[in-house]
Amino acid sequence: IAPDIIIHCAAQPSHDKAASIPFDDFDTNAVGTLNLLEYTRQYCDKNAIFIHMSTNKVYGDGPNNLKLKELDKRYDFSDKKFIDGINESFSIDRCLHSLFGASKVAADVLVQEYGKYFEMNTAAFRGGCLTGPQHAGVALHGFLSYIVKCAVSGKDYTVFGYKGKQVRDQIHSYDVITAFDNFIADPRQGEVYNIGGQKINSASVLEVIDIITELSGKQLNYSLSKQNRIGDHICYYSDMTKFKKHYPNWTPQYSIKDIIQEIIDNN
Repeated sequence: IAPDIIIHCAAQPSHDKAASIPFDDFDTNAVGTLNLLEYTRQYCDKNAIFIHMSTNKVYGDGPNNLKLKELDKRYDFSDKKFIDGINESFSIDRCLHSLFGASKVAADVLVQEYGKYFEMNTAAFRGGCLTGPQHAGVALHGFLSYIVKCAVSGKDYTVFGYKGKQVRDQIHSYDVITAFDNFIADPRQGEVYNIGGQKINSASVLEVIDIITELSGKQLNYSLSKQNRIGDHICYYSDMTKFKKHYPNWTPQYSIKDIIQEIIDNN
């Protein structure tokens, strides 16, 4: 029996790893998404719902070209246009993505095209940092989980570039799923939504270190490297105005401190 709802979260998720396995990366992220879309089109009911977990990396390093202000422990956007963060109208073109970002762009556009061209219920959710107590972070992926793990275990941590002031927004997996639930209840065709912790749940690496110390009493042993990761965002948090306009009943339940406390408790 064909499914009524497909939530596609499978991916090769690492920028750095993609450079050493470009064919595997593209086959997984782009071709894998095409296979699932075509399966949905051919074998599922015409009202079936296809949700794709995309990424904010489809915007490449474009956000780094925005004017930023440097504060004591973080960078932030200077232009009031971006007071709520990056929205879906931000260009995904003419920037550096990493091969991972490029394969995810291909998948993202395919999801949009199948929705609009074949009139299917599809949405690409462009995630910020998605996390939770079971997040299995490693040095090059899953920043929040990994930095908490290092603090709790006493392992040394290296901050790559930007003086530790680079900013990310964090959203709990529960709040991601409730957003999906809202889309499933009232689906649209070929939509794109940013999904993340938004400005309220944004924090720099230095600010996260402070929160970990506050909540756990653990002092992280860290060093600052001047070398940033290729294509890494200096400042990024998700503007979810569009999604909240379409689905006004959705309200995230977890603050960034709630998220970090859960991860601490699970380590």
